[in-house]
Amino acid sequence: MTPMATLTRDEARTRAGLLEVHTYAIDLDLTRGEDTFASTTTVRFSTREAADTFIEFRPHTLHRATLDGHDLDPGTLVDGRLPLTGLAVGPHELTVTADMPYSHTGEGMHRFTDPADGLTYLYSMCCMTDGPLVYAAFDQPDLKATFDVTVTAPEEWTVLGNGIATPVAGAPGRWRCATTPPISTYLMAVAAGPYHSVRTEHAGLPFGIHVRQSLAPYLDQDADEILGITRAVFDRYHEILDEPYPFDSYDQAFVPEFNAGAMENPGLVTLRDEYIYRSAVTDTQRQLRGVVIAHEMAHMWFGDLVTLRWWDDIWLNESFAEFMGYQVLADAVPHFTPWTEFAVDRKSWGYDADQRPTTHPVAPEPDGVPDTASAWLNFDGISYAKGASALRQLVTWLGEDTFLAGVNDHFARHRFGNATLADFIDAMARASGRDVHGWADAWLRTSGPDLLAPRVRETEEGWAVTLTHEGSRPHRLRLGVYDGARHRETLDVELGADEPAQEVTAGGHRPDLLIVNDGDLTYAKVRLDTPSWDTAQRVLSDLPDPLTRTVVWNAARDMVRDAELAPRAYLEAARRHLPAEPETAIVEGVLSFATGQIANRYLPTAAGRTEALGLLSDMAADLLNRARETKDEAKQLIAVRTAIRCATTERPLREWLADDAIGGDPELRWQILYRLAALGATQEAEIRAEAERDPGAKGEEGAARCLAALPQEAAKAAAWDALFDPADVLSNYLFTATAQGFWQAEEAQLELLRPYVARYFPAAAGVATRRGHALAVAAAKAAFPHPFTERATLTLAEAALREDLPAALHRKLTDETDDLRRALRVRSRS
Repeated sequence: MTPMATLTRDEARTRAGLLEVHTYAIDLDLTRGEDTFASTTTVRFSTREAADTFIEFRPHTLHRATLDGHDLDPGTLVDGRLPLTGLAVGPHELTVTADMPYSHTGEGMHRFTDPADGLTYLYSMCCMTDGPLVYAAFDQPDLKATFDVTVTAPEEWTVLGNGIATPVAGAPGRWRCATTPPISTYLMAVAAGPYHSVRTEHAGLPFGIHVRQSLAPYLDQDADEILGITRAVFDRYHEILDEPYPFDSYDQAFVPEFNAGAMENPGLVTLRDEYIYRSAVTDTQRQLRGVVIAHEMAHMWFGDLVTLRWWDDIWLNESFAEFMGYQVLADAVPHFTPWTEFAVDRKSWGYDADQRPTTHPVAPEPDGVPDTASAWLNFDGISYAKGASALRQLVTWLGEDTFLAGVNDHFARHRFGNATLADFIDAMARASGRDVHGWADAWLRTSGPDLLAPRVRETEEGWAVTLTHEGSRPHRLRLGVYDGARHRETLDVELGADEPAQEVTAGGHRPDLLIVNDGDLTYAKVRLDTPSWDTAQRVLSDLPDPLTRTVVWNAARDMVRDAELAPRAYLEAARRHLPAEPETAIVEGVLSFATGQIANRYLPTAAGRTEALGLLSDMAADLLNRARETKDEAKQLIAVRTAIRCATTERPLREWLADDAIGGDPELRWQILYRLAALGATQEAEIRAEAERDPGAKGEEGAARCLAALPQEAAKAAAWDALFDPADVLSNYLFTATAQGFWQAEEAQLELLRPYVARYFPAAAGVATRRGHALAVAAAKAAFPHPFTERATLTLAEAALREDLPAALHRKLTDETDDLRRALRVRSRS
């Protein structure tokens, strides 16, 4: 991949003061072979004063560059920057012609050949700094321009773009996309290939959903649901926002090997194609797909219409889209309950990120994001989940009508332009007449979660609770008062930013259960007093509201992570209550923590892990029996998945593989085979045969994962070489699958794997340096030696962090190292 200099905020500010960019005319030829495509960019721009500047471009081969009709020296292109010198005041035209590299890491122009049928698909991913891997760009968000894109592709292909793409008459394979309104460079998008499409029209606009041919049957069976949700959230946005949808069409392309969940390209949203389900899924998974659809549509306004000026305001894009995605889906599709999934899953992601040494404010100070390399690191649980939680708290304070009035004022003032945190806060202050600037300083400029803990005592008139507050934010929240599982009353509390404690009094007898932050309206870690935890262990699944139950489960999760509650106690609560828990999002969230963290990392002995897996297996059996009685297919699926993950012997796995209802599902078959591989109960031949049975991309990934999981020296060596040998260039998805399979927590695998622990850290640095941001993240997250929760691993990790590492790898390794420290603390007190 062509090296790239990091763009600094100061450079961007200087260039924004110098330039006004008018248009990009981009011509792409996708018929040049498997390795490169042709790209010609013509940029029309003006300069406000005589000066020198540069444009970003990362070609395979630069053929020619002309500025105002004069040739530039291609040899001046260094580190992805082409100098533009001696610019006079006034208009200019730059044309750059080059061959560009195809990507297999989801960056720039990604090329994928489907192993199911040999068909090839392309899509661009220009966020955040990868546009110059497709075309020449003044690549910063505040230099917006209109885009005219033409594409030459094989005749049988479909081409999609930001504007409506139409075939050029008399030129087979030639497509022209309609001119866009002014958009930022990172939002330019193209998808091309023999896509299968389902098209419709809504509100006078063409809508389309697209997927590779091998997934066509699965798209067709879900098309009504996907388009129904798309129409419903589109209509809801038009009910609450004054500005109409600002683009000429709405396409959603579900694309292979996509790094993010989705990308908000105007008029052409790209989403990972795992959202097209080829196997049984739970209602929570379908609901999450709906959230992603609503989230990306929110970006058409929050990010695309009005765009951040610099990357320190990522929250203006992501926190808003996260909040609006959940809220609008809840409003538009009444049978969905997305805020429960948010509370149990997304919010935990935010809390975890906010307690690591890499935490940062939702809206960092300007000097907190000095360059694009730093900005990449802030696409995390803080910018998404914590920021959305802060906005939910703001709505609780201002009221929904006032909040939306401020939003609409913000859009009216900055449509098709750029804005900052100060601009948004000014709009909210105008709409509300309140000190929103003070709120923003407390909520958006600070790091770490507050902690709210109750101390309950009886009084002569009834009872009182002292709510202690560790932190610096104001909170508007509710205290839920319960007699057993019966809700008695709700007490509203306003806690000042500088208020370390507040006493609340009430009549009647002392409650059995007091829940701080009932309804989950604020963002703070909470605690249960001892009598409340004792009661919760008896009545948790009977509490009437799913958000109430989620707050209790999250409190228990935090207490385990902070070594205040024994992991075994959490597992016993799960064993007792999950079979009767009605909300699938809660069941899935609790089980994810119980299996992924407690069973595999927090228990100090192999015997403890085996006992935990047995307890969870018993719970899964109870859950399955109850779900069969009630014909709850989602719960049955969760139970089977859990039983597979927790199986410790071959026999039940083989029985499920032979069961038509279970073994007929391709994803469940791979999960079973993966568990058999980890247990050493299968061989390469069986894995290869399964890959032939399931010849597509998911089968390829499943086989890679299973082969890497085999407890054999040759299998581990082959997997290691595939991951880290410079000659073997796995795609981002195959790298992740292989890494997931490689490290196993089974006692029989640990000695086989131990020699690789010390080798991991220099190997990860090598792949991150060679292959860029996406693989750096995968190397740190998926390939980290998680089963070795040991002091020796911590020593190696800390030593690695003292080396000069690529920024993305350093950030993720810092997070993994901190998680390792936490796991060791939990183990030491278990």
